[in-house]
Order: sequence, then C-alpha cells, then structure tokens
Amino acid sequence: MRHVLAAAVAAAVLAGPAAAQQAIKPGVPSILTWSPDQQKAWYPAIETVYRTATVKAGGKARPLPKAPRQLPDALSDAYMAENNVSGFLVLKDGKVLAERYGLGRKPQDRWTSFSVAKSLTSTLVGAAIADGKIAGTDALVTNYIPELKGSGYDGVTVRQLLMMSSGVRWNEDYTDPNSDVARAGSAITEPGVNPLVSYMRKLPRANEPGTKFTYNTGETDLVGVLVSKAVGKSLSEYASEKIWKPYGMERDAVWVTDLAGHERGGCCISMTLRDYGRLGQFLLEGGKAGGKQVIPPQFLSEATTPQIKNGAPERGYGYFWWMPNSGAFEGRGIFGQSVTVFPEDRLVIVLNAAWPEATKRERSMARTAFINAVREAANGL
Repeated sequence: MRHVLAAAVAAAVLAGPAAAQQAIKPGVPSILTWSPDQQKAWYPAIETVYRTATVKAGGKARPLPKAPRQLPDALSDAYMAENNVSGFLVLKDGKVLAERYGLGRKPQDRWTSFSVAKSLTSTLVGAAIADGKIAGTDALVTNYIPELKGSGYDGVTVRQLLMMSSGVRWNEDYTDPNSDVARAGSAITEPGVNPLVSYMRKLPRANEPGTKFTYNTGETDLVGVLVSKAVGKSLSEYASEKIWKPYGMERDAVWVTDLAGHERGGCCISMTLRDYGRLGQFLLEGGKAGGKQVIPPQFLSEATTPQIKNGAPERGYGYFWWMPNSGAFEGRGIFGQSVTVFPEDRLVIVLNAAWPEATKRERSMARTAFINAVREAANGL
C-alpha cells in the first residue's frame, strides 16, 4: 500500500497541467504521454511547446570548479543508460566531482524540472518572509489571497499550505478525468480571478488544518500565487532578483505559465544542469546570495526537515521538500528529476532524465540506491 501511495503521489504531479497551461505548438499531446523522441526534443525546449516566463540571470556565473579528484564514469554508466539520464552532477564543497550528459544534451541546454519547481517555490516563500512581504509561516493565507475569504481556506496558515495539510478536500487521482487535479485551473470562469484560485475557493473542508498530509498539486500552484501577490512581482521576476542574479546562475531559466499567464508554483521551471546544482548549493550554504541572507535560517531549517508524516516509509515531508531516510532533503519531479542535498556531507547530487514512465517503484528504488552509492563514493575520495 505504501508503494501504491508513493506511485500515485509522484505520477499525479503533472496530471492537470496539459489543460491548465497554454500550448503554443498545435496538436501537442499531454506531457504525460510524450514519446521518447518528444521527451528528448521538448524537455530541453519547453518554451517551444508551452508559454513561459523568463527568470533572468545576471550575466556573471558563480564558478563551479572541478575538484582535483573525480568520480569514475563507471560508477554512473549503467544507471545513466538504463534510466535515460540527460544530466548527472555531483558537487562537494561547491566543487564538481562528476558532470555527465546524455540524450544529446549539452551543458548549455536547459531541462524541465517537473515538480522540483515546488521546492523552489517554497524557497521563494522564505525570501518573501525575509523581505517582510509575508509576515511568517503562521500568517493566514487569506491575508494574501483575499479571494479565498469565506472558503475552506479560512483560518489556514502559510505553513499548513507548505506542509500540504490545509484540510481542504482534494482529489489527486490522475486517472479520473473529473478529479480536482484534472479540472483545477483548466478554464477562466471568473474574469480577473486566477483560474486556479477560482476553482479552489469552491472546495469544501474535509479535515482540520494541519492534521493530515494530502498531496495537493493545486495548492503548490496556490503558494506561487500567494508569493506573487505578497511581493507584487511575478515569480520569475522575484526568483531572478533573489537567486538567479545575486547567486550567479549561468543562464536564464524559463517557467511554464498557467492560463492567466502566472508561473505555475508546482511545476516546470527549466534550467541548466549546473544551475540545478547551484540551487542545491545555495540552500546548502544557508540561503545566502550576494553577501545577503536571502532565506531566514529558521525557515530554511523547517523547510528542509520533517514537519509532517506523509504516509511514505520515509522521515516525512518539509515545506515542499521530501525527506529520505538517508538524512538528505530532496526536490523530486516525475520522469526522473531530482536535486538531493546532504547537509552533513556538504554534497549536492542532481539527476535529470526522461524515464519511459512518470513514476515506477523499481526506478525510484534504483535512483535511491544510486544516489546513496554516489554519496558513499564521493565521501571516499
């Protein structure tokens, strides 16, 4: 049962976006059904398929020097071949221990994140708290999205949203065309109101807020709306201002938008392999960029440690971060995307891939085993 839950959770991550975001290429099938050739062509060029916003880099990339000793290619050869890996990066103390590419990808090529974007959205909440734009994690959601007043979100806090425990009823069944995840944000029904907000403010409450983890893709998009409203900027502008420019990302990122033109807080920012590594390194270094504390230490500590049990055989769930039993914190996306940070080892491991299926128990187990083997090898250098 635990593995069934884990599979359902992972695969549901992007069940709804085919309807909730605007395609610019005619006849595009659901991203969940792309063929291997379509994955290879479109994952690094999502901006040619869907409407996106740009997260601007600053023009001066933070160096990621090569470490004196490198992990052997033999360590990753089999895993990369068997799992359609397009990018594999290992950083220790900010130095590159391994950097490999596959599927024709080049270092300058971006790759879509799927749900790793959720972890970035959580990080931007921390930045907004540091800027005084969000009063704190105990602040009420309705203070920032007033359209939710009088709904099931009355009394729900920012922290409860980040823990996926709002208590609002939600159906994440990606096999059901009438599920919430399939319908949310799929049409503009109230002009002037974000379509996702419009849908979600009609949902009833099912549980007391903060008491039960319910994987809810819609609420991760809702957090993105909350951040934008709080800071008075788009997510792309804010991510550029707080991370991309001051930390030294090497290339502009692109972020898929919903029907209202708002970046999807729950999915699909695209960046280079090294920029995924820099994102992990930014958090590993305590959320500092450009000589400033961008993310409050207390928020970062809470975000990256277990805050609620999530029904999986792991340590729990933080603020849009997963907590594997290894002691790491991890951003995950379907089809094989992950950013894994081991704070005690000062280690960041990034994987981008085009798995043949959104999720599969055997692939998830193999990824975990591979990451743990890489960790052991990196610590042995």
